Amino acid sequence: MEVNPFKKKILCLDIGDKSIGIAISDPSHTIAQGVCSVRFPSSSFIEKVDYIKRLILSYEVDRIVVGMPLDLKGNEGDQAKKIREFAKVLKEKTGLPVIFADERFTTLAAERFLKEGKLSIQKRRKLKDKVAATILLQDYLDTVKKEEGRKER
Repeated sequence: MEVNPFKKKILCLDIGDKSIGIAISDPSHTIAQGVCSVRFPSSSFIEKVDYIKRLILSYEVDRIVVGMPLDLKGNEGDQAKKIREFAKVLKEKTGLPVIFADERFTTLAAERFLKEGKLSIQKRRKLKDKVAATILLQDYLDTVKKEEGRKER
């Protein structure tokens, strides 16, 4: 997939069994913006990957950040294995690098944020995955900027 080198963005996925929260960076990799939460009636990798491939083309993406669900000790469980398997397929089908980011507290932070916004339970459910992906991507962008700042010193 060819991408405009002047407008490369980062796509972030918060992958669950039934839905995926999606966020995108700006071209300068400074700000994360929520795109959507998508529910998939089946758990077919192909259906999910095809949808993500369309996003990659429309947003001009050059890499993908995927939330890695770790336990409190930082270990991977069954869900993390599923995510790794999906990410492998995603990398093969898109040709883009896939970067894993610790998502341990993003859903909790998203729920807290939405609750403070006084949204109904139904609206919180619809937005939770998108907000979690946005928080995950913003954390990733901030971390990368910090590391780049340290290297410049």
